[in-house]
Amino acid sequence: MNATATPAPARRRRNPFSMAIALLVAILVLVVLITMWWWDKEPEQFDPVAVTTAHMKDIGRPMSTGAVTTYTLIRSVDTLLDKRGGYLSNDKLPPGVFMDNMPNWEFGSLVASRDLARSLRNDFSRSQTQSTEDKDLGEADPLLNSPNDRWLLPSSESQYAKATDDLEKYLSRLSDAEDANAHFYARADNLADYLQTVSARLGSLSQRLSASVGQLKVDAAPNADVAANAGPAKAVYVKTPWNKIDDNFYEARGYTWTLLEQLKAIRHDFAPILRSKNADASLQQVIRELEESQKSLGSPVVLNGSPFGFFANHSLVMANYISRANAAIIDLRGLLGRG
Repeated sequence: MNATATPAPARRRRNPFSMAIALLVAILVLVVLITMWWWDKEPEQFDPVAVTTAHMKDIGRPMSTGAVTTYTLIRSVDTLLDKRGGYLSNDKLPPGVFMDNMPNWEFGSLVASRDLARSLRNDFSRSQTQSTEDKDLGEADPLLNSPNDRWLLPSSESQYAKATDDLEKYLSRLSDAEDANAHFYARADNLADYLQTVSARLGSLSQRLSASVGQLKVDAAPNADVAANAGPAKAVYVKTPWNKIDDNFYEARGYTWTLLEQLKAIRHDFAPILRSKNADASLQQVIRELEESQKSLGSPVVLNGSPFGFFANHSLVMANYISRANAAIIDLRGLLGRG
């Protein structure tokens, strides 16, 4: 009796439509990844004096005290808006919505710009506390303090662009000899007040970066203003969550990138007062430390090794440069406060 041969199972045919969809999705994912890599690049540094000189020549205005500091602020904000990928902090669509390093860099840079704009409005442009604030700086300051992640109208970009327009108006009037209604007072007390704000920012960033490996933070009792009533100091263990370590790192990179440009501008505009206070070397030391903090990251990710471990800890390295810069700023403020 002959056995009946079992027929071979029919080969399942692939659906051409499904294959096309899968290929399209793969291509889109690849495009998004390449775009994210292209956009995730920190802007190059610029020379504040050189770019200001060229800008004043373009608009037909002479250089004046405060022009470099003001235009450096304008250029820093423009960099946020015009760098690769544009402004990403308020993106709600791919690939920007998937990125966090550059938005944190943008926020750090924005904080530095906000601090300088506030100092321009309240200190540098005013001869005394009872003087009238500059009208254009009074418009620019609140615009720069608009939420950094607003995408509905008015968007963050539109508010910051309006702020740079107001700063341009101030810059134009600052260098207009015929209409001298804008001022920049390069005094030691004004610079010391601005540096106090900078020092507080750097101190906070240094503590947040150092917490990447965990640390005991000792705080005095909040109402310990009298020794007899002083309570025992409390030690609290602080450690940054693993998913926030790179956020803090890139925020610090953005802040120090912009601060470095601002201090280079201040070195030019405040040169006479710095020389008279013998403070040139202290400011140059701050600039050197901040330049070290901007060196390229030799790793595709922010490493978080133990303090004396086999792998690097980029947060601690950044905290080191920031702390040294802050120490030099404290010395600088001391020199500016001397008669």
